Amino acid sequence: MADVTNAQAAAAFDELADLYELDGAAQYRVLAYRNAAKAVREAPLSVVSLAAQGRATDLPGIGTTLQQKLRDLGESGDIPAAQRLRASYPTGLIAVMHLPGFGPKRARKLHDELGIDSLERLRAACEQGQIRKLKGFGPKVEESLLSALQAGADGSPAPRILLSRALKLAEQIAGALRNHPGAGDVEVAGSARRRADSVKDLDIVATAADPVALAHSLGELEIVESVSSAGDAGARVVTHTGMKVDLKVVEPDQFGNVLQHFTGSKAHNVALREAAVRRGLHVSEYGILDDATGQTLRCRTEEEVYAALGYAWIPPELREGRGELEAAALGGPGLPELVRLEDLRGELHAHTTASDGRHTMEEMALAARARGLEYLAITDHSASHGFGNHVPADELERQIERAHELDERLDDFKLLIGSEVNIGIDGSLDYPDELLERLDWVIASIHTAFRTPEAEMTARMVAAIEHPWVDAIGHPTGRKIETRQPYAIDMEQVIAAAARTHTMIEINASPDRRDLNELHARAAAEAGALILIDSDAHSKANFELTRYGVYTARRAWLTAEQVANTRSWEDFAPLRKRARNRA
Repeated sequence: MADVTNAQAAAAFDELADLYELDGAAQYRVLAYRNAAKAVREAPLSVVSLAAQGRATDLPGIGTTLQQKLRDLGESGDIPAAQRLRASYPTGLIAVMHLPGFGPKRARKLHDELGIDSLERLRAACEQGQIRKLKGFGPKVEESLLSALQAGADGSPAPRILLSRALKLAEQIAGALRNHPGAGDVEVAGSARRRADSVKDLDIVATAADPVALAHSLGELEIVESVSSAGDAGARVVTHTGMKVDLKVVEPDQFGNVLQHFTGSKAHNVALREAAVRRGLHVSEYGILDDATGQTLRCRTEEEVYAALGYAWIPPELREGRGELEAAALGGPGLPELVRLEDLRGELHAHTTASDGRHTMEEMALAARARGLEYLAITDHSASHGFGNHVPADELERQIERAHELDERLDDFKLLIGSEVNIGIDGSLDYPDELLERLDWVIASIHTAFRTPEAEMTARMVAAIEHPWVDAIGHPTGRKIETRQPYAIDMEQVIAAAARTHTMIEINASPDRRDLNELHARAAAEAGALILIDSDAHSKANFELTRYGVYTARRAWLTAEQVANTRSWEDFAPLRKRARNRA
């Protein structure tokens, strides 16, 4: 059997999807291979081995046909269907297909009419003015293509993965290492520890009574695909998901220095080193060298590192070179006391089976209460949100009554009936004002027409913010981390309008959104707008996603006071715009 990794198997399915798309296959077939590639890439065990055992069908999106292709891949290193399609469509054409603004039809046209089968040939054709002569292309397309190629576009996907996936893997690995009998301290470092939006690789710092044994134990984990090195200084491995993991095993009296150094960020560490040099100190992962004495201070903890340099300990989420050193300097203004997950007392964005959720109103309410929350707003989608099920106006009328009846039965818990209304192109909302006024809560979001020009998109959002019965704006920039750019919008105007009208702005905690991002959230809080942290739960389990919103809030320097739903219901209720309008 060929030694095929999950990353290679996923790439094979991605290639097959691309080839089928070039060939004009039905979209459902293309989508099936793309979903299969995702399932294979995220699988914790070798999928080719699972296929050989007849167990790959346990993975989502893998049926018997795809399992057989995995077997073919394992036995021969290739898939017969891909071999046949490659004879018609060279693999270089796939990179052309994935260029910004391109697709299979345009790529095939270039191939059929100009023989372009690679980025190199495409660049040459652009430089020779051949592209502009093709029907449906023209000078502007040629110029943008050439600019993209000169900027290094290669049609390849972004190499980073969402924090949620990276943390799941990091916590699994760190947990396994901590359980090793020879382990001492084990901590995840890098961008995962700083809770960045996405992660390129994982850094783990550890101490151990037996460093070699701990390093080798990492390579023996079932989730590890290959080991590039393992010794008394640590190990470097790659998991079946393609994630690179670097374990550094250090002496206990150096643990704080190494953890601080490899947590980063680069901007934070550069600023730290430059400030230290002005005091005659040199900072590195090995310690703090004092020029005057020639002595190197090795620190057991990060607190010791920062104290030796004249700072209070700085939470990892703030280490981005955004003024944290000035704030943390001893005698300085001090760092804020950052909001914590346990500070949240309410959830203001949740869906049920009435729209596209998985659980009923009562099930969601009981789950929220079980998690220690004091109030929950049901915000099913309105009619024009653009996908899935929605709640027509007459059904929302009935939902109001059901919510009020359920609220009366729930002791020590407040259930709000609300809606997530779509913001139309002109800023209008889905329901009549009379119906919106009857609700306890309205969160307005954009779900359609993302490509609206900036001035129009901004006016559209501001119009919704100024509506008297819109209490909050959900996922304000529409971004999907690593997959969809935010739409064009002037967030300075949006934030100013929100602060002026007492409209709250959401940090949507869905791991692929985290929208507002930390920069906008910090700006909004500084402008006086109240921030919400919501899970946008579509199931009971989704309430757990709230932590990713908290991570973003912490990276935004937010305190509990600046987050509206850290308040009790009695204190939160009068902050709603509708309560102010009725006062």
